[in-house]
Amino acid sequence: MRKVARSLLPLLAASALGPAMLLTVAPATAQGGASARSDARMAAVLADPRRDQDRARDSWRHPAETLAFFRIAPGMTVADYMPSGGWYTRILVPYLGEQGRYIGIGPSLAGAGEGLRKRYGDFATRFPASAAGWTGVPAERIAAFTLDAVPDSLKGQVDRVMIMREVHNMWPGNLLTNDLAAIRAMLKDDGLLGIEEHRAKPDAPADYTLGTKGYMREADVIALIEAHGFRLVGKSEVNANPKDTANWPDGVWTLPPSLTLKDKDRAKYQAIGESDRMTLIFAKRR
Repeated sequence: MRKVARSLLPLLAASALGPAMLLTVAPATAQGGASARSDARMAAVLADPRRDQDRARDSWRHPAETLAFFRIAPGMTVADYMPSGGWYTRILVPYLGEQGRYIGIGPSLAGAGEGLRKRYGDFATRFPASAAGWTGVPAERIAAFTLDAVPDSLKGQVDRVMIMREVHNMWPGNLLTNDLAAIRAMLKDDGLLGIEEHRAKPDAPADYTLGTKGYMREADVIALIEAHGFRLVGKSEVNANPKDTANWPDGVWTLPPSLTLKDKDRAKYQAIGESDRMTLIFAKRR
């Protein structure tokens, strides 16, 4: 695990000074202002035996640095969009602690196709039990909702929302407008939206960056999110991988951990590692 620094300008203070103060964070400084206590708590969470199957990806996903860049701290209320198999759930639930709250959020099912309804129709009841099994925390402490069924009591109460490598699914799936509106409504006025996404090259052709290959251009992601009521306030290169040429005919799944080509050129793709990713943070635009 790379060494992380302990100083980072408050993102919202910087954003308040205007676009010229957009915060760009290099990998070595992504941890920022987390307290020693929070650092120790994160180290303990990452070392938990429940993460034994997850830990091999820490060197590619940089969870401590990424969550610090999103300025997530114990005691916060954090919503995790499409948490899937719970890679970040197993970190966030124990890290946020008893004074915090973890919420799994699924896509809006209003007008959704059969596939999405089948996958997320029982999400609100199924996910807390799954997360309890992953973390050892009682299911009663873990909430889950689809974004068309968020209770009114939660609106304006969430400190952070995370969308981890899902914008490429939201875009071609026509989920962006409804889901980002619901996410914006959940966030506190000073809440933040953190996004990690597979990054295409700036000159990638349009037909490669529609989401079906897993990659999107950073400029396109920023434009899409900002068009839905947010404002970019920071970037980090903590999840960058310059070895990824981001032009694989079979998309991002050519690389680990998917390795869809099986044994074909397996050593080559393992040497490249996981995808190059943008890591962005947005505030609500007023």
